[in-house]
Amino acid sequence: MKQIFTFFAPLLIAGAVTACGNVGSKPNNGTTEPVDTQPIVPTDTTPAFPTIPDEDLLTKVQEQTLKYFWDFGHPTSGLARERSSSGDMVTSGGSGFGLMAIIVGIERGFIPRNDGIERLAKIMNFLQHKAERFHGVWSHWLNGSTGKAMSFSANDNGGDLVETAYLVQGLLAVKEYFKNGTSTQEISLCDNIQSLWEDVEWDWYRRDGQNKLYWHWSLDKGWIMNMPIVGWNECLITYVLAASSPTHAVPREVYEQGWAKNGSITTNKTYYGDIRLPMEIESHGGPLFFSHYSFLGLNPHKLSDQYANYWEQVTAHTRINYEYCKANPKGYVGYGANCWGLTASDIKNGYTASSPTNDGGTIAPTAALSSFPYTPTESMAALHFFYYTLGKKLWKEHGFKDAFNLTQNWVASDYLAIDQGPIIVMIENHRTGLIWDLLMQNEDVQRGLATLGFTVSE
Repeated sequence: MKQIFTFFAPLLIAGAVTACGNVGSKPNNGTTEPVDTQPIVPTDTTPAFPTIPDEDLLTKVQEQTLKYFWDFGHPTSGLARERSSSGDMVTSGGSGFGLMAIIVGIERGFIPRNDGIERLAKIMNFLQHKAERFHGVWSHWLNGSTGKAMSFSANDNGGDLVETAYLVQGLLAVKEYFKNGTSTQEISLCDNIQSLWEDVEWDWYRRDGQNKLYWHWSLDKGWIMNMPIVGWNECLITYVLAASSPTHAVPREVYEQGWAKNGSITTNKTYYGDIRLPMEIESHGGPLFFSHYSFLGLNPHKLSDQYANYWEQVTAHTRINYEYCKANPKGYVGYGANCWGLTASDIKNGYTASSPTNDGGTIAPTAALSSFPYTPTESMAALHFFYYTLGKKLWKEHGFKDAFNLTQNWVASDYLAIDQGPIIVMIENHRTGLIWDLLMQNEDVQRGLATLGFTVSE
């Protein structure tokens, strides 16, 4: 019997609890947010910038947001800094998003091809020869100068399989983009990526042969984090790549018993109003990054298996988030059809995974903008509000600031790699399908999807 929920129902929540055990602990480096006494939303309804065609606006957003990865790429490693104020701290997963963003930049002419290849070659050289690895797996954070792992938390000082999956997703997209290149640099780039890909020991992270994957392992802490990777959340790409590995592949039962929890992943077929959500791990589907990170490269348009049609899953999840913000049950300032999107981001004096069940009034532009393939009309309305209405309060040299809260009259002071990257990539997937096409044409990925029982339609 289906359950009926209303977006206006009161939501009782004590804090941020998500499938991603790391997400709530990312600091904003102790930054004290400045107090702005001027209202963020102007009383004057004149657009903050001259109006331009929507396609031109999408191009502008992609190009300016890409400057985050170009300008804040670490000078030694080329990898993406965790945030604009992170110094030597670089992020493996965010760098994977940045790799895909650089491809978009080359394709659209934002970056000269040779400059892009040079930056990518620097990154590959660092990853191959300097970056510390744990059975082929990178840590969540690395020192961009030395390559040594930087602790994400007290017990998280080693390999992070999920962040590594995000990095490998980007690496494989780069390889596909340049695989027909004839220059020495392009051939070397692809060869280096293949070596890095083959070195990841996905099967080691089965933790002594269990039929599930584990998130973390380190030299001195071992498996102390004890975090199996189970769905539905942002980690589907981890299982797909683990099954796709040419050297350290995992069998189908690891996916079925681990990620899919012996089929119980589909026990929560829940309705929100008239929206059916095939799978969920928390009420209302959780923060929107669940439907972004794995699908930067995996094309949900074409993907289904015994558990779900993934296009139905991601579009339903996004519409639930949109409808919740539109209904605005907590009465926050600004929420509505043109101001929506709850996901992991900075909040005033902190960081959290915002969602309908952890809603403090903070909107992150990445949530709506990275949803362009799923909700193009609603995402464009949000983009117009962010750009034309909030204007210079939110739109800066490296794109939109990470988040804002109109009730608190607050705008984040920082940018985050994991939020900026999906904006560029998912807008491109909406426009041309470029990154989707690249990853989905990789022969290893095709084999891995088949191993797990996925159907990939044309």
